[in-house]
Order: sequence, then C-alpha cells, then structure tokens
Amino acid sequence: MAKKAKDSIAPGTEQDKPSTEKQPKVQKSASKKAGTSSQSAAVAEKSTARKASKKPLAVSTEKPSPQGKKVAEKAEAKPAKKASAKASGKKAATKAVETTKSLSSVEGETTYASVKHFSRFTDFDVMLFKSGKHYKLFDKLGSHVVTHNGVVGTYFAVWAPNAHYVSVIGNFNYWDNSSHPLYVRWDGTGIWEGFIPHVGNGETYKYFINSTNGADLEKADPFALRSEEPPRTASIVWDTWYEWKDKEWMMHRHKNNALNQPMSVYEVHFGSWSRSPETPDLFLSYRDMADKMVPYVKEMGFTHVEFMPLMEHPFYPSWGYQITGYFAASCRYGTPQDLMFLIEEFHKAGIGVIMDWVPSHFPGDSHGLYQFDGSHLYEHADVRKGFHPDWKSYIFNYGRNEVRSFLISNAIFWLERYHVDGLRVDAVASMLYLDYSRKHDEWVPNEFGGRENTEAISFLKEFNEAVYAMFPDVQTIAEESTSFSGVSRPTYAGGLGFGQKWMMGWMNDTLRYFAEDPVNRKYHHSGLTFSTIYAFTENFMLPLSHDEVVHGKKPLIYKMPGDEWQQFANLRLLYAYMWTHPGTKLLFMGGEFAQTREWNPRYSLDWHLLQYTPHQGIKKLVMALNKLYKEEPALYEKSFDSEGFEWIVNDDAENSVVVYTRKGNNPKDDLIIALNLTPVPRQDYRFGANCGGTWTEIFNSDAREFWGSGMRNSNKVAEDIPSHWRKNSISVCLPPLAMLVFKCL
Repeated sequence: MAKKAKDSIAPGTEQDKPSTEKQPKVQKSASKKAGTSSQSAAVAEKSTARKASKKPLAVSTEKPSPQGKKVAEKAEAKPAKKASAKASGKKAATKAVETTKSLSSVEGETTYASVKHFSRFTDFDVMLFKSGKHYKLFDKLGSHVVTHNGVVGTYFAVWAPNAHYVSVIGNFNYWDNSSHPLYVRWDGTGIWEGFIPHVGNGETYKYFINSTNGADLEKADPFALRSEEPPRTASIVWDTWYEWKDKEWMMHRHKNNALNQPMSVYEVHFGSWSRSPETPDLFLSYRDMADKMVPYVKEMGFTHVEFMPLMEHPFYPSWGYQITGYFAASCRYGTPQDLMFLIEEFHKAGIGVIMDWVPSHFPGDSHGLYQFDGSHLYEHADVRKGFHPDWKSYIFNYGRNEVRSFLISNAIFWLERYHVDGLRVDAVASMLYLDYSRKHDEWVPNEFGGRENTEAISFLKEFNEAVYAMFPDVQTIAEESTSFSGVSRPTYAGGLGFGQKWMMGWMNDTLRYFAEDPVNRKYHHSGLTFSTIYAFTENFMLPLSHDEVVHGKKPLIYKMPGDEWQQFANLRLLYAYMWTHPGTKLLFMGGEFAQTREWNPRYSLDWHLLQYTPHQGIKKLVMALNKLYKEEPALYEKSFDSEGFEWIVNDDAENSVVVYTRKGNNPKDDLIIALNLTPVPRQDYRFGANCGGTWTEIFNSDAREFWGSGMRNSNKVAEDIPSHWRKNSISVCLPPLAMLVFKCL
C-alpha cells in the first residue's frame, strides 16, 4: 500500500496534516491581487505611522519567566485586553507577557483572549536545536496548517534571535505589520512563533522583523515549502502531502544505488532541456517533463538523472546555485506535488533521481537569508570567512549550531519528503579551504595556523553521518576539485564520508588530450594514462558536466579536432573510453546527441539536430554504451577497486594505442578494451590475452550504425604467442579513432 508523506511530529504535539474538518473561508484582502508581493500599497500607506512607534519585544507565556509568573497567573484568571499597536515600549512589553493570542468569538468577529498559545516545540526539540542536532527542523519551523481549538489556521515559527519584534504580513492582513505579531519563546532559542486562524494553503506571506539595531526588514520564510514566482519574493503557505506510488523502487533502492552497481547519470538543467516550439519563452512544467523526459532518459539507458538545483532561486541565469528558498521547489515549473509526481514517474521507470545541493554559499537578496534578523545570522560576520569573492555571495557560518541544523535538516528534507535518491554537493572545495580563491591578506588561518576550514570539514562529516544513518540506501556525491584526502572515505577512517567524488583531474586531462591533433597525441600520451595512478584513491565519478560546455568553452563536439567525420569519431571514442574507465559516469544533457551550440540556459537544446545521421549516430552510441555498461559486470562490480583494472598496453605512445582489462567478480566476465586514438587503422595489432579460447568483439565504436567506417573483427582465437607478459595473445584490426571491446566466450 502506498504511503503518504506526513510531516512527522514529535510526541505531544499536533499532527501537521490536512485537516479533516471543512476548512473555513480564508480571510482575503478586498484589494488583493494574485501573487501580491510584499511591497504592497497597504504597507506604503502605513509605514510612516509605524516608524514613529515600533513594536517592542513580545514574550511567550508558554513557560513564563519568574518575574512574569504573577502577571501570567493573573492573565489566566481574567482575560486581558489586546495590547495597543501604539503602546509605549515598556507598557507593550509588559502586555505581551500578560497576553498571548487565542481564538474566542464575540458576535461572529475574531478576537483574542489571554490563554496559553500553541507551540510545536517540545523541550527535546529545543535541546536538539541549541546543540545543532535537530535534523528535522522543517517539522517545527516555517508555516504549518493545523487545527487548534477546533479552528483551522497556520502556525508560524521563525528563528530570529536578534529581533526586537516579529510579525506575519500577507494578503490576509493587508500587509499590516502590527496586526499579527509573533511571540518569542522564553527559552533563549530566539524562535518567534504564533498561530493565526483562518490562514490556509495558498496564502502569501513574509515576516516583518524589527531588529534590535533598529532596521525594519521584510523576509521570506527560510523554511517555506513554496514561494512566489520571481521576481515576486513572498512565501506561500503549503504542505508536502503526497500519496506516493513508488514502493517498488524504494524497496530495491539499496541495490540500484550500491557502489557495485552501474551508475550512469544524465545531468539536466530543467529550464533549458526542452521548451515548447509554439511558446519557446515558456517553461515546461514538472508534469510536462514526466511525459517527455522520463521516457527519453529510459530510452537512452541512463540509470539516474541529476537535476541542477531545483530549490527556489530569484535569478534564473544563476542556474539555481544562488538559492533563497532552500525548502521550496522552484515554482517556475509547478507545485511541490508536481515535482513529487515527476520523481515518482522516474522511479516507476526504474530511474534514480539525484539533486544538486548548495550548502556552500547563498545570495545577498534583501528578502533572503543575508542579515536575516538584522545581524549576520546565517553567514559569518567576518568578511574573510563570510563572503565569497568569485560568486559575490555569502558563506554559511558552519560553526554555529543552529546553522548546521538548518543545512542538515534541508538535506534530510529532500531525501525524506521528495524521495530523492542522492545529493550532489556543489563547490565542496570552496568549503574546505579558508584561502579558496583569496589573496594572501584576504583570509585568516584556522586555530592550528592552517588553511583548512575545520568548521566546514566538521559540518560535512556530520552531514554525511546524518544522511547515511537515516538513509543508508542513497548516495552523496562531492564536487571537489582538489587533492583533499579521503573525500569519499568513511568518517571513522578520517574521511569526509561522501559516497562518491567527481574525478575532476580525469576530466581536465582527458579533454586536454582529446583536443590535441592526433598527430601530436604521442607527445601527450601520459595525459590519457595518468588517471589510473590515482583512480582508486577515491570512489570516483567521471563527469562531463555543464561546466565544460559554457562560458566560451565550446560544446564537446567542437572540442574535437579534425574534419566533421573525425570530430564525431573522436567524440564517440571519448565516450567509449569514459564508459569503460573505472568509476561511475555523468554526462550533461545535449552531449548525448552532440549539441553543436554552447549551452545557454535561456534556450532549449537543439533537438532538431537529431534529423541528421551523425547526431543520430552519437545518440545510438550512448544508448549502446549504457546497455553494455549495465550488461557487463566487469564494468561496474569493481569500479572502485584496483583489482578491477589492469593495463595490457599503456606504453605505445608512438601509435597512440592503449589496451586494458576490466574485471568483475567472475573471471569469465573479464573484458579487453583496445583504443586507437589516431585516424590511422592499425592492421594486425597484437596484444596479450588473459586466457586462451575465442575472443569475440562485443562492441565497436566505429560501427556504421554510429556513423563510423564499419571496420569490424571476426572472432579471434587466442594464439600461444607470448605478448605483454601473457602467454597468449590475439591479433586484431584497430579501426580509426575507435574503441573495441572483446570478451572470451
């Protein structure tokens, strides 16, 4: 039976789920416009009066302080009047102690009585939050539609310890920052909370924050589950309830995501994968993609799809890497439930879903996390630690417990609520080093005098420990471009704890080698063979990602030298080499059919190219490589073990030929892979064979169906002629710019 994703609640608190009662009519503004932003006319009209008299600190009476105990007891005995919005600071603060909001009805109008207000936080939650160990803050902070005292409304909670006053503003109260104040908890958490009746799903809102430094701020909810579509910036009350129907996938995910299984990842930028030909300026929705992308990825044979960040981001050309709504799926493409439907459809098709996750930095948009309560709350106050010079963005304070809880909770949220199968963590290198992209006088050493960011390292270890403890069947993948040791090694062994790491060295060396004219490749032979020296020091994923086909770097097909035929042959050879090299695989969209235009997120991929034979050939080749990869255990069972790879020929620089063996658990599965990296066919090329018997060519990147020359080999019987330290050998024809795979049958 399919289960629905519930907002799990700690014992003793109300369950956050759709109310079974008939939801009352939500209060609406008479002048409300669809998607009204926080800069409404109502706010402009009242701003002058409110600046003359700012609201003071409001204090929750859930557990009164000793000095407030008497007034609280008095308030329970006799209802107090609502504190005036124009009361002086001292008087209003006292009133706030005496009065908390609850519903009563007087002549059908909503008023407030002084009874203990509703909270979702237990003492245990508070302890976890303060210690940085609360990994499900999304159950507590943010907005949650609940039923309280028989009335449906929304509970709001926000962390703002340096605020003097916090209220909820939205269409439901004409964006009036004095009508719905929140109350700060007594326990020093800095959490402000409150229940507002008759506010339900679909209401836009922000937090109005008057900081202790006097600043008036309007902020989106850091825990909002949905946001307005940019350029509008308000949050939207929503839920993540969904009737999941992917039980079969979830039951077997541990096998599909295992390190001894094939993982071929198709990287996608959602907004530019495809657009409607009739309306190319409009995005396809999550549900549109379920109809188009899911069958395509399945046809291509990829095991996983990886989405560049789908969290809410205000600036589309940032590709999603400048996030303001960490818990909100981008509304450009639909609702949270629409995204869940897409993920479910991928799962039904047997395809895993990986999401890019960005804990390294965030933008300085005024409605976002930056100086959230008027102070450096989420980011480091020291610009040498808190500002990223490359991206002009702000760096999380990894040493602050509450920030660690925020980030780890966010990772858990996507894995739990959206059934995501893995997280690719962006820009890990920038997190690991204090001097990353900084000049000598722009950074400060750590407590040991070194350049490593010990707080970030500790955070990454804790993140991976938390993820794998709660979801042992997922993968975390680090985009880490340095030689930092142990990125994909367990934390108990001193590593960072990631499941895999991008092999950036392989990518750089390989693309540099293939860019060389084949005449010169013999002088750069080590550029191709060097990767195997360190290939097993980490669990590597081989990436040909979006970063390699943008900002003047040219599409992959135009990185290849030679005439048109040689360019396509070189690209086929590159992919064939990649798919048979140890490690998992990642290919950015468009590469599978040789996109000829540099990637631009404003436009769709050039799908019309598939009407041409050379591009069809590349697509068929990638499909065949994915099929070969999944069918041959030698290509994946020991991807991260040196026992799974052995050189046969690695020193023939003169002919630019390499030959190697891939091995699985069963010797009968062994493969021999031979690459000719020049356009000159090599007739009667002899190399050693692992065993006697008949060797059959099971793959040839030069096949005519791939737009190759069609040179093939018949079955080859191993001869008793020693070669390359083996007693048997075979002699084959190596086609131009091609890879062959042989198997002993």
